[in-house]
Formats: sequence, structure tokens, C-alpha cells
Amino acid sequence: MKHSHPAFEAVKPNLGSSFTSLKFLKNENIKSHVWHYHPEIELIFVCGGSGKRQIGSNISYFSDGDLVLMGTNLPHCGMTNENTNNDYEMVIQFKPDFLGEEIWNLPEMQKITNLLEKAKSGIVFSENIKKDVGLKITEMHESSSLDRLMKFIKILEELASTQEYRILNAGKYYLQTQVEDNERINHIFNYVKDHFKDQITLEEISDLASMKVPSFCRYFKKITNKTFTQFVNEYRITHSLKLLAEQPLSITDVCFESGFNNFSYFNKTFKEYTGKSPSQYRKEFNFLLD
Repeated sequence: MKHSHPAFEAVKPNLGSSFTSLKFLKNENIKSHVWHYHPEIELIFVCGGSGKRQIGSNISYFSDGDLVLMGTNLPHCGMTNENTNNDYEMVIQFKPDFLGEEIWNLPEMQKITNLLEKAKSGIVFSENIKKDVGLKITEMHESSSLDRLMKFIKILEELASTQEYRILNAGKYYLQTQVEDNERINHIFNYVKDHFKDQITLEEISDLASMKVPSFCRYFKKITNKTFTQFVNEYRITHSLKLLAEQPLSITDVCFESGFNNFSYFNKTFKEYTGKSPSQYRKEFNFLLD
């Protein structure tokens, strides 16, 4: 299914709760591939599996599960689908004021307040944090009423206390611009998502955005903090990481399946993004699995 702009997702808290806690078993989260946004902050834990995700203008490949925190109205898609082979996915959604406005001004909540501010750009947590907090999220989901709430606050405190994380969007890409800007940039993202294996010219994508090429280049860099070529290459390299890790294809086939039409350029770009050659990446990835 194709969307010209991110779909708005209406989120309702669990009955008798101030926030939403959902557990999807393997292949159940059929909406995860849809480019969407919502005013709720979202914490996602994927237990096992590997795949691609796009959060704002960041496209990444994850393996052996994932733990990400996304701020309000930050468009995203990916995480899990029928090819991810994850065990299950936990999705926690909560409004910024789900505990009331005043509580965030308390000194005890300052670290969590800072965490939620960083989440506007998207945060991915390290392996150690992912495993530890992932288990606590699952345990929290099985709890009830006040106990669930208290465990959730402790989870947020733990995430706010670690330095083992990475900000996904260097610039502040989130939906606080004009509505027409939101629709335009996400129309572009959707087009790349559907056509990254094809050759996409600047003239073609500028025309899609109803802009002249120079204006489009300035606009795209301002919104995403990347050139359009960098963005498309990142999408293609992320896809190649997935193929190298999951498919028994030759590296030449991976190159062309990822949208590159020049093998030497693929090798050069791959090394720029990963610091390794494709063959080295595959060898190290397989070594970790053995």
C-alpha cells in the first residue's frame, strides 16, 4: 500500500490506564510498514529478528532485535514484517502530559524530561540496554494498574540514566512545520521507499515536490540535514546490509538489488557508510552469528 503522506494514527490508552501497552506476536503488527505519525511518544522493543527501520530521515538496519524511543509526531515505519523473524514486538505509547503538566517540572523528573526532549530526534539504545530494558517492558506489560505505571516510570528513568544510546536524526526532523511541508517531505520519503531500486534523478524528485532543482536541494538539506543523494544512498546501503546479512546473494547481486548500477561506486559508498567493505561486513556478521 502506498501513501502520499504519513498516515495519522489514533492511539487509545489501555482500559483503566493512562498509556498504551501492546504486545504483538510474530507477524501480527501489520501496520508497522505504514509510514505514520501520532502525537504520542512511542517506545518500541523488538525481541529478536532483524530488518530495516525509517525514523524521520534516518534509515537503519537492526539485527537481534531493537529498542527505540520516538518523540511526538516523529514519522516512522519499518521495525517488523513477515520477513523480520522476530519473536514479538512491544509498543508503548503515551502522551507527553500523560502524568499531567506539572509533574515534569519536579526535580525528580528532570532526567526523564531531558530524555523525552532528545526523543524528538529518535533514539536507539545499545545491546546491553536493549536486553535489560526489553525484559522489563515485557514484565511491565503483564502487570496491572498502578504497578504497571510504576514499572513504566522506572523504565523511563533507566533509559534516562544511560549513556548507551545514539540519536538517529542529527537535525530536529519532526512534524512541527507547516502542514504542506510535512506532506511534501513525506511524499518524497514515500517515493524513495518505493523506488530506491530505480534511478531517481534530481529533476524527477524536484518535479514530484513541485519545486525547481536548486530550491528542492536547499529545502531537502534544511529539513533532513542531508543532501538528497546522501539520503538515497543511505536507503540503498541499509537495504544492502539487510541482503548481506539475510540472503545468500553474491555481492555483485546485492549491489544491483540495492539500486546501485556501478559496482565500484557501491563498494566506495558502502565503505564510507560502514567503514568496511561489503565482503568484510558479511564475514564479520556471520562470525557474530556462529
